[in-house]
Amino acid sequence: MSIQTVGVIGAGTMGNGIAQACAVSGIQVVMVDISQQAVDKGLATVAGSLDRLIKKEKMTAAEKEAALARISTSTDYAALTGAQLVIEAATENEALKIKILQQLDSVLPAETIVATNTSSISITKLAAATQRADRFVGMHFFNPVPMMALVEIIRGLQTSDATHDAVAALAVTLGKTPVAVKNAPGFVVNRILVPMINEAFFVLAEGTATPEDIDNAMKLGCNQPIGPLALADMIGLDVCLAVMNVYMAEFNDSKYRPCPLLKEMVAAGWLGRKTGRGVYTY
Repeated sequence: MSIQTVGVIGAGTMGNGIAQACAVSGIQVVMVDISQQAVDKGLATVAGSLDRLIKKEKMTAAEKEAALARISTSTDYAALTGAQLVIEAATENEALKIKILQQLDSVLPAETIVATNTSSISITKLAAATQRADRFVGMHFFNPVPMMALVEIIRGLQTSDATHDAVAALAVTLGKTPVAVKNAPGFVVNRILVPMINEAFFVLAEGTATPEDIDNAMKLGCNQPIGPLALADMIGLDVCLAVMNVYMAEFNDSKYRPCPLLKEMVAAGWLGRKTGRGVYTY
């Protein structure tokens, strides 16, 4: 299947990033959210991102205008009927995603592929809630989408080879590197990354080193661009805790036990950058 138009559900951080990556690559985009205010904000974010690329001389003003012209917006799912692929990038909430997927079933042609940008919810379970399980797949983009090269392509038990191959080909068109992943909690990157972050909290709680020294040690010793504690603040401590709780529930293995300090900081409302305080103060 040749994917020429992509629908994106959600105009937030991930949704507008996906829309930008598609539009810059010559793909037509229909970005949908629940309100005009939300889609306008998402489109403005894309425009601002493209302006920064112009300042860095990585894009011309004409290329910016051409990219923006490829993005249309709507608050109605019916606007997605011409898309060959619709990517759901709504909030990481299973019930909400299932509701959206079932609404899409009622308006999309049978042959349309639907993907979810979930970072933790079972692709097999979401696929089972749709009427197109063989044409359902996970496309896990990473933040910031325009800059990050990886896309995890996650196959549910029902995902067909044709569906997988079509979205993997699209990822390449977007300048990304697709990695094929079987459905499993956390997939690949978060399965490795979040337990590492959790372990950094154990090191901090034990007083082994200061937050700054823990982060500097990992940056200098492992060549990481950002330390695990600063990264936790960026992701959101509540998100990190939620992921560890999923692993603990799914695997029933004590190695996924959330660090008590992480739990306490979340209970205090110290969630990271979004609240102004996490491991660090912002």
